[in-house]
Amino acid sequence: MNTRFYWNKIMDKIKRERTGSFYTPQIWVELSQKYLSDTLGEDWQDEYYIWDCAAGTGNLLTGLTNKFNIFASTLDKQDVDVIHDRIKNGANLVEKNVFQFDFLNDDFKKLPKLLQDIINDPEKRKKLLIYINPPYAEASDKKTLDQKDGKKEGKKGVEQNRINKKYAKELGQGNAELFVQFLTRIYFEIPNCLIAEFSTLKIITGPHFIDFRKFFKAKLKKAFICPANSFDNVKGKFPIGFMIWDTAIKEQFKKIETYVYDNVGKELTTKIFHIYDENQYINDWVKPFRGDIVTNQLIGKFPFKGNDFQNQDMVQIVHHKMDYNTEAGQFLINQKNVKYACIYFAVRKCITTNWIINSDQFLYPNASWETDLFFQSDCLIFTLLTNKVQSKFGTNHWIPFTEYEVNAKEKFESDFMAKYIAGKIDTKVTFNLFNKIEKKDQKPLIFSKEAKEVFKAGLELWKYYHAHQFPAYEIETYNTNASLYDIREYFQGRNESGKMNHKSKDETYTKLINDLREKLKLLGDKIAPKVYEHGFLLE
Repeated sequence: MNTRFYWNKIMDKIKRERTGSFYTPQIWVELSQKYLSDTLGEDWQDEYYIWDCAAGTGNLLTGLTNKFNIFASTLDKQDVDVIHDRIKNGANLVEKNVFQFDFLNDDFKKLPKLLQDIINDPEKRKKLLIYINPPYAEASDKKTLDQKDGKKEGKKGVEQNRINKKYAKELGQGNAELFVQFLTRIYFEIPNCLIAEFSTLKIITGPHFIDFRKFFKAKLKKAFICPANSFDNVKGKFPIGFMIWDTAIKEQFKKIETYVYDNVGKELTTKIFHIYDENQYINDWVKPFRGDIVTNQLIGKFPFKGNDFQNQDMVQIVHHKMDYNTEAGQFLINQKNVKYACIYFAVRKCITTNWIINSDQFLYPNASWETDLFFQSDCLIFTLLTNKVQSKFGTNHWIPFTEYEVNAKEKFESDFMAKYIAGKIDTKVTFNLFNKIEKKDQKPLIFSKEAKEVFKAGLELWKYYHAHQFPAYEIETYNTNASLYDIREYFQGRNESGKMNHKSKDETYTKLINDLREKLKLLGDKIAPKVYEHGFLLE
């Protein structure tokens, strides 16, 4: 058989059939085996028995040398046939050690006798390495649930298997993940073995895996992370970890340190992942400050979307009458809590997310932020020039300037924010929209140099909009109460699908908006260290 044709055929089959798990690219297979050699010694393949109990078509075992110490099992008989085919074409495995086995349902009595002997012998078990990239599926994701006979059913095999039922109490909310079910059976039923596994970092940082972390006591020997999108059929920007655990050492880990590699295997840095089981989250901090539903006291809202970076894009301040992520629960913003809303928003948005920090959690801060007035006002200015409030839904209360400063053609419907900044809240001027603030609390806000630069750049943008000569056919487009979003929408326009264009043909506007973004980046960089200092994030 033509070798190139043979391997292309296998790869096509893998990509076609293993969509429920992460097919491990060769670069990470080789690196994981180097980590095993560094951890267990150069002769680890001769000293340890190796079992891939989620072998698929066996790519994780490529490069291993001692075939007599290797076992491979998989749920799919077709995958067993593929590996047997590979053995006939030179793969370094023993055919009888490759077999069909349903790890989440079958009894260990179905295993080959040699492997049973290893599992049943406490001393040999210490030399057993479970080396796996287990399948990935999550039943809690609503998109994976189908309606059938009036009942919701999760992905096949996620909830309806023996291991999930047997350890339901121990797993708690973590029972929705297949890879966690694999780790659970290994931990309880193959005690004191070694585990070398690829998985997401949910078992470390995920709030749904507190119960798992309570029983999974093991020593992390060594670990690395790599981008998830370096795996076939994975598009998400999050880390996949390779972790080597010694379950014979009962250790309650509080945090783990990993090496970080980019898509091509270049080592970048190290990264600490924290366990947050003893922490409260940022949503716990801000929820008590949310406003009530009395509509005439509201100026905006944002949704409660998780506490981590992966939900960063979904956290947006919008008009309170806009239908936006209502299923997530809403923080309603009014005069009394606008300070908290802006701190929350700026803290979650000032640091650009990436795949490495994707799962880092924002936390309940310490009290130091309460006396940091520059931090508070920096967060306000950052929020005023990045929110997505649209005036088409009602009065825009988020204009940080006066009509005189921007040379508006008409009076604003609301001057709340300009007066809030100046410490001159007046219920009469704002049409009795807000509860009266006591005079002793009415003090002008103080701003850092970076915040002032953002304010100045925003003012130039607003002035340009209000000075714009609208063509006769666009004269009704002029909006005295235009928000930042409205101004961007006018100059950038929308494409055929209705999405706002990324660029504008107006060169002056482009220069102004780019200047604003540059100044916002500098302000965000100034706020970011305070996010850690005040305990919103852990180093």
